[in-house]
Amino acid sequence: MTSREPSSSKLLRYDVFLSFRGEDTRNGFTSHLHEALQGGGFNAFIDEDDLKRGGEIKPELLRAIEESRISVIVFSKSYAESRWCLDELVKIMKCRERQGQQVLPIFYHVDPSHVRKQEGCLARAFQKHEDGILEEKDDKEREAKKERVKQWREALAQAANLSGHHLNNGPEAKDIKTIVGNIRELLRGTDEFQVAKYPVGIDSRVQPIISYLFSGGLNDVKMVGIWGMGGLGKTTAANAIYDKIRHRFEFKCHLGDVSDTEHRNGLVYLQKQLVSNISKQTTQINSVGEGIGVIKRYLRCRKVLIVIDNVDKVEQLSALADDREWFGPGSVIIVTTRDEHLLNQAGVKVRYEEMNEEEALELFSWYTFKNNCPKEEYLELSRKVVSYCGGLPLALKVLGSSLFGRPITEWQSYLEKLKRIPEGEIIKKLKISFDGLDDNQKTIFLHIFCCFLGMGKDHVTKILDECGLCATIDISVLRERCLITVERGKLKMHDLIQEMGKTIISEKSPTQPGRWSRPWNLEAITDVLTNKSGTEEIEALSLHLPSSEKKASFRTKAFVNMKKLRFLRLSYVELAGSFKHFPKELRWLCWHGFPFKDMPEHLLNQPKLVALDLSFSNLRKGWKNSKPLENLKILDLSDSEKLKKSPDFSGLPNLGELNFSGCSSLSKIHPSICQLKKLTRVAFRWCGKLRYLPAEFYKLKSVENLSLMGCSSLRELPEGLGEMVSLRKLDADQIAIKQYPNDPGRLISLRALTVGYYSGCNLPSLIGLSKLVSLTISNCQNLRAIPDLPTNLELLLIMVCSALERMPDFSQMSNMRQLFLDSPNVTEVPGLGLGKSLNSMVKIDMKWCTNLTAEFRNNILQGWTYCGVGGISLNKIYGIPEWFDFVADGNKVSFDVPQCDGRNFKGLTLCWVHQQFEKNRVAVTVVNCTKRTTSMVSRPFCGLNCQFYQVQLSNDQLKLNLQGGDKIVILIEGFEVEKTGVNLVWDKPLKENKSPRGDDYYFDYQAKAVPDWLYAYKYNGMHFWSKLELGMDIVCLEPRGWTKLKI
Repeated sequence: MTSREPSSSKLLRYDVFLSFRGEDTRNGFTSHLHEALQGGGFNAFIDEDDLKRGGEIKPELLRAIEESRISVIVFSKSYAESRWCLDELVKIMKCRERQGQQVLPIFYHVDPSHVRKQEGCLARAFQKHEDGILEEKDDKEREAKKERVKQWREALAQAANLSGHHLNNGPEAKDIKTIVGNIRELLRGTDEFQVAKYPVGIDSRVQPIISYLFSGGLNDVKMVGIWGMGGLGKTTAANAIYDKIRHRFEFKCHLGDVSDTEHRNGLVYLQKQLVSNISKQTTQINSVGEGIGVIKRYLRCRKVLIVIDNVDKVEQLSALADDREWFGPGSVIIVTTRDEHLLNQAGVKVRYEEMNEEEALELFSWYTFKNNCPKEEYLELSRKVVSYCGGLPLALKVLGSSLFGRPITEWQSYLEKLKRIPEGEIIKKLKISFDGLDDNQKTIFLHIFCCFLGMGKDHVTKILDECGLCATIDISVLRERCLITVERGKLKMHDLIQEMGKTIISEKSPTQPGRWSRPWNLEAITDVLTNKSGTEEIEALSLHLPSSEKKASFRTKAFVNMKKLRFLRLSYVELAGSFKHFPKELRWLCWHGFPFKDMPEHLLNQPKLVALDLSFSNLRKGWKNSKPLENLKILDLSDSEKLKKSPDFSGLPNLGELNFSGCSSLSKIHPSICQLKKLTRVAFRWCGKLRYLPAEFYKLKSVENLSLMGCSSLRELPEGLGEMVSLRKLDADQIAIKQYPNDPGRLISLRALTVGYYSGCNLPSLIGLSKLVSLTISNCQNLRAIPDLPTNLELLLIMVCSALERMPDFSQMSNMRQLFLDSPNVTEVPGLGLGKSLNSMVKIDMKWCTNLTAEFRNNILQGWTYCGVGGISLNKIYGIPEWFDFVADGNKVSFDVPQCDGRNFKGLTLCWVHQQFEKNRVAVTVVNCTKRTTSMVSRPFCGLNCQFYQVQLSNDQLKLNLQGGDKIVILIEGFEVEKTGVNLVWDKPLKENKSPRGDDYYFDYQAKAVPDWLYAYKYNGMHFWSKLELGMDIVCLEPRGWTKLKI
């Protein structure tokens, strides 16, 4: 691997750069100012070669400007006569714009308004410059001189508008002392801000946040909250943002570790710190309430940049930044916290993510090897350490520093130690979040760590709620504080958070797992059960063995002393002996791979049992409890493939959820199911031998969710189904019925219906299902027409219905959001594109409809108003419509914007025909070569090969602001594209659509920047790609061999 340095900011060699006209001030004011600066300890650059100046500014002088923290411009009477001085000025103002350099103008016996407007003595100088343009014979040279003079005038106007010093006839010594003091203050604001020793992966994470901060109106007050688990780099991210944008703010304050500062010194101290940093003076504050008033008074009219780091209480934000109205126009407030809930008032919440494997390995390598990659012989060991750290920068730093300079044998020993004893410094940092929880939240966290990781969040919440633990709110709190995550509905936990959980559980009795509240590893649990060393301390126990391995066997006596055991999770474990003295405090018993054919006596004598999960059991038949389980709310017998008969439900009066999914031998349901008046969820998915359900079951008024999917032997859905007045979701896919109830409209609560493998030609009318929002019809091969639909429908999916010819009228379907239709015989959807339905549509997928009329296609494509997530997908055989303004082969299209003629530009309609799908996102980049701006949008995309796709992009989001004559280039990335089309949208209002997840779109806008693919360099006939900014000053090693090309 090749070594390289980590990215860092430009080296600044000088404190001050002095720009001046030598013949005016070199031997007087400027020399005195330079001497005062040097005497004050400042490294000030002064050009000692002034008398030898020629026509072009020297490269070393340009570098000196770039490498200075402040430029001081001494405007004198003949300053504007020097082209050299004016070129210096242009360079200085560029550095101010691009790298935030401070600029201090000094008007030495010159009126600032004359500099601003180029009047007085400057008018005479510029008349000479203008005369030089007229005298130039060469057309190209004349245009170049004209542009140069224009840049000079703009730079003078900008510089004269800056706050500076106007010197006329006062004592120069006093003026110089004042100026040096001003420079000293300005330099304090440019002091290097330490972001990170090794800034790996930071820029890519903070750039989208910075783009957001400077989007929208210039006067908007922006608040952004960065949240994530401890040690993740939130503070580093906030520091990086602060460092990158602080030059744009005269007033700024960085409040580090607010939690610790408030704990040591109180909120009033923080308020004083904020006000003094902004006002540059000490302010007396006696109470938090008084401090709020002072903050409002000082900050309301100022554009401020404030970082409030590591907030852990709502009172801290309330005292420092409770409302945007406290701050002046254009202000930016950045907050970091471990608790998402505290950020509800922030404009945008950003979850800071872990490093990916490549970034983590690089950061670890810098700390361990002082290089960007490990030594070859340490590579595999390094990967193991990085895997342990799970992308957490704190862990990478701690472990990397610990292993620096150590031999391989010590690395191996250290890794073995980590398996038993987590690194204390890391755990201490992570434990801060746990210590801030209340007792109930701590209990839920430990239960989840021990028993529920990988399980569905909603299911776990239901179990814990039924156990009286108020999990609905507290699981949200745990997620907000980054102690758990929810991924695809499943509960997850970072590996190092799990290490913290292990430490918390075992720290009081590290060598006695029988005294742990929740034994957590296989070795400890096996030891406890084998030696029967369990105690009353144990509240939860989880022993999971893969089903493929030989089942572990223990005696039931091992549980006798676990009097407080509430949660027991066993997987493919055998227990021998009597269950008579089994713990009676169980709330949740989950025993996957339950080994018994019949229910053992006494096992279910559990008066407090709330949930029983015997999935993948070996049971052959049901059972009847000798004692009722009055608290049982959830019974799961799913995937018990040998179970033929259900249990007797008469002893389960409060059962709410019943799951027989995957019980492929189940053929008989005990009639007592009809007595379950609190039953809400019932699943018989893939019960292929189930022929019927008790008739009275269909009259249960409590059932809300019924799944019959895959019940291929089920012959009918009786007319009585309509009495299930609470039914909200019915899945009747892949069942064998030949006729549906004639009046499904009696299902007054039904919101989602799935119909599949229905052999009839017609479906009953669904118009009466007034609450239906989702309808899926699949594999109905004889179905020829879709009946009239309720107007509240939002989602319609029709798949593999090859005989389908007619669709209902959509003209009144004003709530319709998505339509998927793949029937080749359908020629149109009546009313779609002409009525209300298209106004609400966000996605239409008809790519397998190969006989659509041209009129219908044009109606939906031209009538489309939504932008954002979604779009229209059609078959590629139709090609790109003729009405698209600009069409090109491949994934890039270039065009000149026509004259607006009074029209309002609203956005872009884009379409493409793609050949090969590569990624799950599509990126669209729009470059305005005229205005030198780049707008990019990245959005999710899921499509098949060989299809036409149309989307719309809003000008409000991309800030395109196209005008007549602008030269535009658009690139589409993410797959192989055959053709691309662009249409400009004028006057038509567009609606922005967002997915409920809120994470679908990423927008970026950059001024004066172009992407990599737009420019290249040519050297001796060969092309080389290079990252450049449009208008950037370029220093080439061999300038005569390089030319700039526009591609």
